[in-house]
Amino acid sequence: MGEVNVVSRPSWEDALTTMARRHTDVSYVEMSGLQFVDVAGVAALAVTAQNLPKGRIVLEDPPSELRRVLDMFWPDLSTIEVAQR
Repeated sequence: MGEVNVVSRPSWEDALTTMARRHTDVSYVEMSGLQFVDVAGVAALAVTAQNLPKGRIVLEDPPSELRRVLDMFWPDLSTIEVAQR
């Protein structure tokens, strides 16, 4: 994907909506190709995770700013797990 910003955010939000609809227990999101995500993109991810009826989202190799924003604004969000390889 490259970046989640004001231009690409609608596609990001559509992908999150699709993932949430298909979610059963654990959803994995491969993020090693993502170089940047803005705060609104992280917020969309956090809101999606908060609205899951059960389970969690596992982020694989997210960019460092995503982890920092999650830690800053959603430090106790247990429905997102960050996995580093």
